[in-house]
Amino acid sequence: MTEPENTDIEYRVVATGVEKAFGANKVLKGVSFTVPRGTATTVIGPSGSGKTTLLRALSALDVPDAGVIRVGDVELDFGKPTSKEQRRRYRAQSGFVFQSHNLFPHKTVLQNVVEGPLVVQKRPRDEVEAEATELLRQVGLAAKRDDFPYQLSGGQQQRVGIARALALKPKVVLFDEPTSALDPELVGEVLAVIRDLAVEGWTLVIVTHEIQFARQVSDQVLFTDHGVILEQGPPAAVIGDPQQERTRQFLQRILNPL
Repeated sequence: MTEPENTDIEYRVVATGVEKAFGANKVLKGVSFTVPRGTATTVIGPSGSGKTTLLRALSALDVPDAGVIRVGDVELDFGKPTSKEQRRRYRAQSGFVFQSHNLFPHKTVLQNVVEGPLVVQKRPRDEVEAEATELLRQVGLAAKRDDFPYQLSGGQQQRVGIARALALKPKVVLFDEPTSALDPELVGEVLAVIRDLAVEGWTLVIVTHEIQFARQVSDQVLFTDHGVILEQGPPAAVIGDPQQERTRQFLQRILNPL
């Protein structure tokens, strides 16, 4: 699962002044940050703090109202009109792993993984199927390639979702709370796959409520609250020695709930 080349880019994500509102609710308020190539950034914070909206803005699933974002090789200024082709190229830079899997129920595991490369990227079927088979082997699901999603556990479905995102050969892989829909005993198998991707040098941005996982896997942690990044830095600083009182309160409730 080696990351695609293009080693000349130091930062895989550069976001400047990103804003997003839904009606009168301003969810992102001028957010700026960078994600260095080959690193894992985790985004933590309370519910409603803008974490998922930020992730969806990076992939333009939710188009920002303002701000400039570069993902991989493509930069968009969301304060200006953009063409359909510009947005297509921008979205192609990232792979998205949804918290609820979002697999096609009528397609097999293999068909789910090859769908994007075949339909969107128009790549040769033999090449795509060979790569998909290898990805399924690496996430521990080679024997399930002909099964349908309903035949899989939640953890297995999420691992298919990860293989599907990687099959597009993205510059950045975005994870939206990848374990939140799983039974507790299945969480570890998904986190292990993500941890392997981080070790292998993929560029990852992960919205998560698994604070210990964030501590272990992250090169950088962003703590968000009310649409802004209150604190960012290495996990030893943000999680181990937070400077903001709001960060300390949040971590205290998560790490010591009783």
